[in-house]
Amino acid sequence: MYELLTPGSVAEYIESRPSLCGLLDTGTELTVCEVGDGNLNLIFIVRDSSDRSLVLKQALPYVRMTGPSWPLTPERTTAEARVLEIHGQLAPELVPKFFDFCHERYVLAMEDLSSFKVWRTALNNGERHVGAADAMGRYVARVAFGTSLFGVDANELKYRVAGSINPALCEITEDLVFTEPYIAEDRNWFQPELEGEVASLRGDEPFCTAMGEMKYTFMTEAESLIHGDLHTGSVMVRSDGSTRAFDCEFAFYGPVGFDLSCLFGNYLFALARARVHGDEDLANFVRALPGETWNGFVGEMRALWPDRVDPRVFSEDFLEGWLKKVHRDAIGMTAAELCRRTVGLAHVSDVETLPEDQREVVVRALLGLARKIAPERAGVGSPSELVELADEFIGHGI
Repeated sequence: MYELLTPGSVAEYIESRPSLCGLLDTGTELTVCEVGDGNLNLIFIVRDSSDRSLVLKQALPYVRMTGPSWPLTPERTTAEARVLEIHGQLAPELVPKFFDFCHERYVLAMEDLSSFKVWRTALNNGERHVGAADAMGRYVARVAFGTSLFGVDANELKYRVAGSINPALCEITEDLVFTEPYIAEDRNWFQPELEGEVASLRGDEPFCTAMGEMKYTFMTEAESLIHGDLHTGSVMVRSDGSTRAFDCEFAFYGPVGFDLSCLFGNYLFALARARVHGDEDLANFVRALPGETWNGFVGEMRALWPDRVDPRVFSEDFLEGWLKKVHRDAIGMTAAELCRRTVGLAHVSDVETLPEDQREVVVRALLGLARKIAPERAGVGSPSELVELADEFIGHGI
């Protein structure tokens, strides 16, 4: 077992890392705050007397939310460090700066984002951060182009794919997103009043078949080095328009549509919350987010396309067909995100902080939407059509 960091040992650790010594004045007393309230890691914000700061993130050898009863390889942080460095080269203004990684103790050092807010929290509070959805679409596109066959030599790409395998974290997604919500599984939880609704969901053969198709796509299509968990809780926003995607430890070579689906699904949670609160101004703002992300993604892909490595058969027509395929995947996987966050293991505060009666209504609506869009994903041709369908289930009378 490697040594875990504590607030008292952080200064000594920083002094032992040459790449970190110059970033903070370790000759003065450092302020250390442990803020790891997530499911997996220890996270420390470290600040010196001159107000310079950084973040240390250390992987635990188990899932933090459950303890040692659920072991989990700390190698996930090795993957995150590698991905943060690669994504930082492609979209430096949209991810935290990477400073250092200690493989012996699985400690990642990166930019402190304390001046930012978690986007989910901001949306829950009714805040509007204009441009964040577009920025995330552009981020997905830069990663999709710059780590795929479009931007990387074919032989080099094969080595990159092999070096980016992330089995432990992928298995979590395969189970929690694409399998367990649709079967009787002890880790699932939901209101007792929803028992009938969940049983109906699990008995919906076309829907469950669609989820099997989405799981197959997730497990077999190594398109690019995706973020792997790109929801509103893993995006930071600031009032000056700055936006950062963080927590990329689930990254692996997978389908591009998955990152978009996580964003789409979480926009719909925010929409449902706004509707329940009767905040139509916020609801209208949120309704536009899927389109802004998609348009940012498509615009960036088209701008990058002239620089593709192999233009011989990857034509303009090919790009348009590929974009339709990515959109189809994103719609289907959005359905999975709606289910896993409402009846699976890991729920979202957008829904869970609602009063019980409102929460029940919202979950029923979201499950109904999921059952509609998964089997018919090919017929949902644009984000605006997704939002129009959402309005039928998450309407003004919710």
